This record gives sequence, structure tokens and C-alpha cells, in this order.
Amino acid sequence: MKPHKTVSLLLAGLFALLPLLAGAATLERVRSNNAITLGYIPDVAPFSSEEGGKVGGYAIDLCLKIADGVKTGLGLSDMQVRYQALTVDEAVGAISSGAIDILCTPTPQTLERRKSISYSLPVYTAGLSVVVRKDAAPGLVNALNGEAVHSGPTWRATINQGLASHTFATVEGGVTEDWVRDKLRRLGVIATLVTVGSHEQGVQFVAEGKASAFFAERMLLQNFLAKNQAAEQMMVLDRIFEIAPVSMALARGDEDFRLLVDTVLSDLYRSDEYEPLYTKYFGEPGEMAKILTHVYALP
Repeated sequence: MKPHKTVSLLLAGLFALLPLLAGAATLERVRSNNAITLGYIPDVAPFSSEEGGKVGGYAIDLCLKIADGVKTGLGLSDMQVRYQALTVDEAVGAISSGAIDILCTPTPQTLERRKSISYSLPVYTAGLSVVVRKDAAPGLVNALNGEAVHSGPTWRATINQGLASHTFATVEGGVTEDWVRDKLRRLGVIATLVTVGSHEQGVQFVAEGKASAFFAERMLLQNFLAKNQAAEQMMVLDRIFEIAPVSMALARGDEDFRLLVDTVLSDLYRSDEYEPLYTKYFGEPGEMAKILTHVYALP
């Protein structure tokens, strides 16, 4: 037998066991409704977005693969795929209540979040970066890039000189806000941190001079600037501060549905379909992206 079975064979074996397994709430809900509900956050392109009433993006395409797996496994030839737009604040509640079956827009796992929800295999490796105005103070840009602010003696106070007395922005809640607050505290930098409700608002704050820099996932920043007039006066710095795998969120304790999701993703990662899908949204994957995708796939 081949070491890697096809999704159809794996799903057939999985669903054959369903009557014997407890806690398959998501799959039973899908069977009962003859529909799967995909949750998404609309303004997080290229992962998930909505334009002209049409939902799309890298994470949506992955979720549609998962929906196909559910449809095949449950034998629901006419199963419907429904979409539910959500805000960041609504996401956890929608998963827990069963209003959605999976949150397609990927987020990083945290121990606190895992008290309420569960996660799929990683679907992307995010990198934390920062956007500033092109006319930003050289000292600020140097400090954010990890370069020396001046050529004199290296004291702690002078290392942080370029960061002090500035206003920084990040999206409210989540690991990025926690990371920025922790870094400012550890460095002893006297600066102001403001939180915003969306990436669009964060970039706008920088464009209008309300913040000196906005911290967010690098691909999201690049994608937003590529479609926004503010890009002419803005730039995303090359530096990556942190990297973190991000995953799709689903109901806590529903191991049957989680196994199905991870089976579909693992099979996709090993197939010839995955690289063109990745390239469509992020450009051709580098060597590290290829290695991590191989690592994420379960045997």
C-alpha cells in the first residue's frame, strides 16, 4: 500500500467510524443542515476578502477543499457552502456557538485561545513587520530596522533613542499587541501605543501622522499597500520581527472534524495542487516556505 493514501480513502475510513464515535458535533450539524458554514473576516486579503459580494482568498480556497472533503465523506452530493462574515471580536463566539463550522481566516494559536477553541494544522507562516511613512525620521527607521541610531558609544538609552517619544499602532487584541507592549516594556522605551480596529485603520493612522508606525503581518501590509493610494507615501520595512504559524480555528473537543480538516490539508500539501495555489496569492514559495509546508503535513 502507498504510504500516503488519497483523501477519499482516508475520509471513507473516517466516516465509516462516525456512528461509533462521540462528539462529532460539527459533522452531524453539517449532515443535518446539508450545509457547511465557512466563517471569515472580510478585510484580511490575501487570506480572506469580499469584493462585489464575492468571497475569496487563499484561506477561502483551502476551506473549499475542506468542504469538498466533507461533501465526499458524508455523501452529500448537493451540500451547500455558506459564508458568514465576522469581526475579530465575533469569531470565537461564532465557533463556540456553532454559528460557523470553521473560521477560515487563519490566526496564531495561543494558550489562552485554546481554552475556548481548537486549531487545524498551520496553513501559513506569518511574519510580523511594520509600515512607516517614506518621510519618517531616519532615527526611527534605523531603530526599527535594528540598525545603530548614531555612531557614538552604545548605551541602552541611545539604542532606544530612535523609538522614544513616538506613537505606535497595532490591531487591538491578539499576539501583535501583546508583543509590542512587551518589547516597549523590556526596552524601557517611553512611547505611546494605540490600538485600532482594522489593518486599514492602522495604515491610515500612519498616513495621517496619527502614528509613526503600524505593526502587522507583513503579507497583509504589502497586499493592502498594493491596492491603496496611500502606498505612494508609505513603505513596509524589510525586517521581520517575529514569525508564527497561523491556523484555522474550529470547535474545541471535536476531534473527528479536526482530523478531517488536517487530513485534507496534509494531502493537499503533498499534492501538485498546492504550490500553484500558494503562488496565486503570495508569489512563488521560497525554500523555507517549501520546507515548512512539508513539516506541517502529517503522515
